[in-house]
Amino acid sequence: MIDAPRATALPTPAQSAAYVAELGKPTAAEVLRDARAAGHLALQPRCGVGSHRQMTTLLQDIERHAAPDVLSVTIDAHTRLGRFGHARTVLDRNPADLNGYPLVAHGWRRGRELNEAVRAPLEIRHGSPDARVLFGTAVASGITSFEGGGISYNLPYSKDVPLERSLAAWRTVDAACGKLADHGLVIDRELFGTLTAVLMPPSVSLAVSVLEAVAAAREGVRCISVAYPQGGHTEQDVAALRAVPLLAERYLPAGVEVHAVLHEFMGVFPRERAHAEDLILYGALVARHGGATKLITKTYQEAYGIPDTRAIVDGLHLAARANSPLLGAMTPDEGRVAEELEWVVREVDELVAPVLAAEPAHGGLHAAIAAAFAHGTLDIPFSASRHARSELIPGRADDGAVRILEPGSLPLSPASRERHRAALKGRPTDLYTVLTRDINYFPLLFGEDIRRGPAAPPVHAEGSASSPYL
Repeated sequence: MIDAPRATALPTPAQSAAYVAELGKPTAAEVLRDARAAGHLALQPRCGVGSHRQMTTLLQDIERHAAPDVLSVTIDAHTRLGRFGHARTVLDRNPADLNGYPLVAHGWRRGRELNEAVRAPLEIRHGSPDARVLFGTAVASGITSFEGGGISYNLPYSKDVPLERSLAAWRTVDAACGKLADHGLVIDRELFGTLTAVLMPPSVSLAVSVLEAVAAAREGVRCISVAYPQGGHTEQDVAALRAVPLLAERYLPAGVEVHAVLHEFMGVFPRERAHAEDLILYGALVARHGGATKLITKTYQEAYGIPDTRAIVDGLHLAARANSPLLGAMTPDEGRVAEELEWVVREVDELVAPVLAAEPAHGGLHAAIAAAFAHGTLDIPFSASRHARSELIPGRADDGAVRILEPGSLPLSPASRERHRAALKGRPTDLYTVLTRDINYFPLLFGEDIRRGPAAPPVHAEGSASSPYL
């Protein structure tokens, strides 16, 4: 059940488009287009706090010290679930109890204040299966990038939201993007291919994004960012990013601008700062060689929870090294990239084509997607949702690549299944032990003791008078 937000009239789409035009700052779509044309990897951190004053300071501090290309407004869990009244109550009592910025509770006028406080365009990151109210407030705030989709913001986050419901809600969001485009305002719609973030097979991530992208484009979305999670194997990750434009050409109509985005590793992060920073730089170089337009950055405090501003700034500075001309000569094995690329595109086709072919029988794409998940012919691993079977079990091969240990009912060809099976041949048969090892891949790679109990996060010895976070 979604709470009714306080009655505050939103500007019309034409008024919101006019506001953005008068704002005098680039939209997210313009920033991405310029970055790709310049061969520059755009950077974006994650960040979000409950207090409006502290959120404003946080964005300004990050921009002042690291100048990212896009800034995030990460939304709190109450707003994500449509509990706007709860968010308002907690905000009034103690904003620090919120795990993100409650944009709907603050209202679109404060959203405009955030927008006007920084030069970089803002993106809303949340995780809501029904983002209609949040989207309306975001657009009224002049925010030009909005993450999520009817599959990717449902199955990883919600236990019992039917796909038909979330897909219908996101169809409304995408249709609103189409209407805004008619008024000259192109919203960047970023798709969350990270999904459950753990050992995600590239073809599964990309297949979900392709289906969400097809649905969005049909409603008039003009700019789509396909986000892919770093798995940890150089050639496999580079190939997955390079697959994005090939799949866009194959499945999307001409005129839709598509960008590849890499999420730096979303799994278990090393605890030691040096190890974490190695992984951050590694991810940034993968993004560069994969041709990504944008990188969502991480920090050396990831293993300890929500990072502070200093860590966010340091993570951005480190990731920016990927744009150095000195590092351009460090290239992946192009032969292995080509092999991975051929297979990942092939597998995506094997997953997506049956869904598109089933549209007429089900009366539309959304119903065909829901049916595919119900039958397990689409699936994601480790989902808590009742609407994904999660019979799909991934595994990490000896070379670090993410493969499929148990495909469930995925319609992969015999050749594809055999390739995955062969890559995982000879692994221990104790599933719990081997999955634990695979999930802790990077801490184990660096020789960290994963049995060690919780440790205190790094503490900065100095602060900044301008921010409670620096």
